[in-house]
Order: sequence, then structure tokens, then C-alpha cells
Amino acid sequence: MDPIGSSCYNLQIKENARANLSEEDSQNEKLHEIICSVRSLSKYEGRSFRTLFPQIAAASIAASYHIVVGISLAYSGILIPNLVPHANNVTSDIQIVASTSETSWIASAIVIVAPIGGISGGFIMDRFGRLNTLKLATLPGIIGWIIIAMATNVPMLIIGRVLTGIGTSWGSSPAIVYITEIARVDMRGSLISFGPAYASLGMVLTFLKGWFLDWRTVAWMCLGYSVIPVILITLFIPESPAWLVSKGKIEEAAKSLKWLHRNQPQPEQRTETLAELQLHLLQKEHEIKLEEASRKGTGFMVKVKKFIKPTGYKPLIILFGLFFFQQFSGIYITLFYSVTFFEKTRSALNPYLASTLIGTVRFAMSCINTYMLRTFHRRPLIMFSGLGMCFCMFFSGLFTMWIIEGTSTQNWVPTTLLLLYVITSMIGLLPIPWTMTAELFPIEIRGVAHSIAYSVANLIMFASVQLYYTLEDLFGGIVGIQWFFAVISILASVYTFIFLPETHGKKLSEITDYFTNSSAIYLLSVKRNRSQVPTKKKIPPRNDIVKSNNKQNEKLIDNA
Repeated sequence: MDPIGSSCYNLQIKENARANLSEEDSQNEKLHEIICSVRSLSKYEGRSFRTLFPQIAAASIAASYHIVVGISLAYSGILIPNLVPHANNVTSDIQIVASTSETSWIASAIVIVAPIGGISGGFIMDRFGRLNTLKLATLPGIIGWIIIAMATNVPMLIIGRVLTGIGTSWGSSPAIVYITEIARVDMRGSLISFGPAYASLGMVLTFLKGWFLDWRTVAWMCLGYSVIPVILITLFIPESPAWLVSKGKIEEAAKSLKWLHRNQPQPEQRTETLAELQLHLLQKEHEIKLEEASRKGTGFMVKVKKFIKPTGYKPLIILFGLFFFQQFSGIYITLFYSVTFFEKTRSALNPYLASTLIGTVRFAMSCINTYMLRTFHRRPLIMFSGLGMCFCMFFSGLFTMWIIEGTSTQNWVPTTLLLLYVITSMIGLLPIPWTMTAELFPIEIRGVAHSIAYSVANLIMFASVQLYYTLEDLFGGIVGIQWFFAVISILASVYTFIFLPETHGKKLSEITDYFTNSSAIYLLSVKRNRSQVPTKKKIPPRNDIVKSNNKQNEKLIDNA
């Protein structure tokens, strides 16, 4: 997943307003003006497909690089079986032979560079722009795929995987940030889902091509998937207007907004177009940000002090635990070693066909996820997901054991259960931890906190992928490792039930108050809140004007 902390300006205005309601009346007055502007602009925006088409087209093109991101993630699944002589589907003509240790490095190399690529990509994105960073991402990606395609030994493969890993890190985050900054508020979630959907499509293409084509040919074809998005970006879509305004490029921002809103109707009773109104709002928001930065400070120690507070360290600790259970439940291990994993379970299907089905299921579920995450609460989704994954992996391991022992011939069962395992993982345990990195932290440290959580999650992913063969040996083969995944999955549900707070439908201020005033153990906080007897307190008189303004501001924020 990718940083969503740099959200579009409407979201930032809303959250900044909530975070500052208790500050001076002068600041409230500015926020009141901005909020009213947001409401006015929302009223003027058209709701037809024609008016939305420029945003949809821009989001679709910007996210298209995620196809090669998905290919990069799944590529080790089709590469590793061609490097080991004992693989059932490989002929004796093996050009490169890799040991178990070497194949684990080939699989995990793309993950170990993700924290470095993510952090450096953030600086590049802020300095040079969202789309320029996407273009730059193609350079290490192209070089990496060329090295893989021409590899004559294992070190070349690992170097190629490292470079493609940097390319995917640089190319995925800017696309999501760009979409959040150009999308209409109510369309943001749906347009962001282009990224995961494209990545899932890339996985499907990887396994399909790996089934029929040589792994070198697949690597050469990835050059096209890397270059075509750059051509489309250069020819058709403009840079993020929010970033352009932040760099003082007002004329370019005006042109960008004019392109994005070119099909919008003329606002009633206004002489300005919607694009001109949006530009004015962006400039005003940028001025307020600069004032806040000068008043509060933006230095390193200011950020550190924020993490010392409960609103900083509590959500970090909770997320670290959640990512541990996510990664060691086998979600990504079964992707990186997909073909090999299906071979060992004695699947009735061709391992490449089974892997293609897995990718197809991921693609379908990534589309459905947009509705589920918008409709259902986070905690029940994760707990149901963990229980479903546990059930599927336990019985898949059980049937695999019976098939290996010869007491059962129903070798279609493990494949079916693994498909159900992927479906249940996509319901909650796979997507939600990534999205919660943008929900649990206050706005002041959200960008930095997301980078930390993202980096730690990828380090845990590296450890899980790197330790796959070690864990398999430790637990006695493919049956034991499936039961290990089942145990971790059920523990993920228990951990969520005890520690993870609910964020669905919660205001930023409510989440911040929870971590400030409550225990890090969610169950204890719920019990304490239930045991407290509500008492009516007589509120002392306050200035009626200030009170009225605060209520009005709160109402405006909730409707913005």
C-alpha cells in the first residue's frame, strides 16, 4: 500500500479545521472562511460522468504504473521454479541454478529496499512533483528488468530485483498522492482503488505469461509496462495543482485545474469558473499552512516530541503488532512463492493456472474492497478475515497431509481452500493495516508516522519472505507451515479484538482523544467506559458569541 497521508486539499482543510477548533478566535475565523468555501465548491461541482471524466482519466493513467508494481511482486513466483532442478514443471535445461538460500534472497530483495525507496521517494516527490517522480521511477525499473532478462548468475538476478524494488517504491506512492490531490472528495476512495486493482492485474498477467513464456521473455516485456505509463503521463495529464501552488507555480496550477474541471458547469451567480475558485481556495489554504508552520515550528525536535505523546507511540506499537501478524500469516509468502507453494500442496491444477486464479481473485477482491471498507467497520472485518484464513489454512494443511500419505485423492481441496484463503485475507487482514496508517495518527505527524509504519511493515515482510524455507523446515514441511499460518491468522483476530481501536466513521479528533485518554488495550478502555456512570455537569456560562461560532464551525466541518 502507499502513503495516503498527503490527501487532497478538501480533506486537509477538513482535518486541519477539526484539529484547530479549540484555538484562537482569529484562527477560527480563517477556518470558517475556508470551510464555507469548501461547501460552496462542493455545491457547484457536477455529478455526471462527463464532469468527472477528466479526474477518472487522470487517476487511471497515473495509477497505470501499478501494473508493473504487481508484476514485480509476483515475478519471483514464476522465476524461482526455473532456478531449482527439483521443480516438477521445469525441464533439465536450467541456465541458472540457485540454492534455497539464494532463492529466498531473490524473492525478498524487492522488499528490503522498499523502506529506502519509500522515504527517498517522498523527498523526491515533494521536491520535483508527483508525476515527475513517476517518470523517474522508470529508470531503475528499466535497468533492473534488463539485468534480470540478461542475467547469467544469481547475483545479477538479485541486483535486478533490488533495482525493480526501488522503481516500484518510487512509482507507487506518487500515484496515490496524486490521485488524492486531484479527486473529488466523494470519489477519492474509488479512484485510489485504481492502484491496487492495477497491481492485482499485474499479478494475473505475471502468472499467465509465466505459464506460457520463458521468464526472460516476461522480463523483457516488462519494459513496455514501464515505459507506456510515462508516455501517457507526459502526453495527457497535468501535474497536481496542490503541489504546483505549494511551489509558487500559480499559472501552471491554473492550467492544471482548468484541465481537470474543463467539463464542469459554470457556477451559478458567480463570475469565476470552478477551476478559478479552486485555485483561490488552494492559495488560501497554503497561506494558512505557512502561518501555522511559522507559529508551531516544523523542526526535527518538534516532530520527535509529537511521537513521545500517546497519540504518537501508541498507534505505532499497535500497528507494528498488526503488521507482524499480517506478514507471518502467509499472505505475501504465498504470493512470492506461489508456483512452488502450489506444487508442494500436490494441487490438482497446474501450479501456474492455480497462481493465475489467485491473482484473478485478488484483482476481483480489490475492486469489491472499495465498497466493503466504506461500508463496514474495521475491527469486525479483520477478525472475520483472520478466522476465515485460519479455517482455510488448517484444512488445506490437513488435506495436504492426507494426500501426501495416500489416504485421500481429493487434491482439488487444497487449491479451493487456498483460493478461499486469499478471498478472506482480502476482506480485512491484507488491506486494512495499510489503510490504518493514514487513520490512526494526528495530522501533524501523519506523513512521518506513515513512513515509519510503512518501512517497518516492509522490514517484517522481508523477514517473513526470507524465513519461509527456515520456517518450513522448522515445522516439518508444507503441512506444518500451513498450520503455522493458521495459528498466526487466529492470533491476528485475537490481537485485533484486544488492542485495535475502531476508526470507521470516527473523526480525527475522536481518534486522537482515544489515544490521549484511554488505555492502549482497547478492551480495557471499552470496559472502563461502560462502567462509568454518566453524570450531568452544569456548564458554567461562556461567551455566547464564541460558543455560537464554535458550534457553527463544528456543524460546517461535519458537512464539508
